[in-house]
Amino acid sequence: MDYPASTNRGATVKDAVDRLTPLGLMLLTLLSEGDMHPYEMMRLLRLRRDDRLVAITNGTMYHTVARLERAGLVAEVGVDRDGNRPERTTYAVTSDGTAAAHEWVRRELGRVDRPAEFRIALAEAHNLERDEVVALLQTRRTALLAELALHAGGHSGAVDKGVPEQYLVEIERQTLLLRADLDWLDGLLLRLDGDGMPWGVHEPSDRYLEQRKAARL
Repeated sequence: MDYPASTNRGATVKDAVDRLTPLGLMLLTLLSEGDMHPYEMMRLLRLRRDDRLVAITNGTMYHTVARLERAGLVAEVGVDRDGNRPERTTYAVTSDGTAAAHEWVRRELGRVDRPAEFRIALAEAHNLERDEVVALLQTRRTALLAELALHAGGHSGAVDKGVPEQYLVEIERQTLLLRADLDWLDGLLLRLDGDGMPWGVHEPSDRYLEQRKAARL
């Protein structure tokens, strides 16, 4: 599905966020690290094991890049050829692309009803300011507490009514997962409270530079 064009940047970004796929989000944040061609993006995502979060194939990669370009979220910045290899088009993220990526992370980071998207938002949360991330995670914590109360109360009520145990194993599991999620989140919020945990985008490490070099081969 194509993104409709708009002369209103705010409307364009909002519409782009509504249509942005998890892979599209990851490509936008990847391009914030530097201009790349699709093959390099794909290899770098795999080197980082980001394919555990989204499915990455040649077809989906090139299709997603094309959609991002039509939406004005990435732009072609060059074409090169290395030896006998096919031409490779290099892309850069646009200001609208950066804005859309940040807004997508904001939308997903405080939610509890889209676990797959939350994992990706969490992986890219370092692109937002620490204080904003803390506020969004506090919103998620409130929602998790409400979910836990609902599940724990439902489980307890069902036991009191004599519902056989075999019918309650799923709600029991979900209750335990919610408690574990809350424990983990409370620990993360404590680490984010202050400057003890580094945050944000930093200068590229030697390991990152080695990955970029390997991805270009």
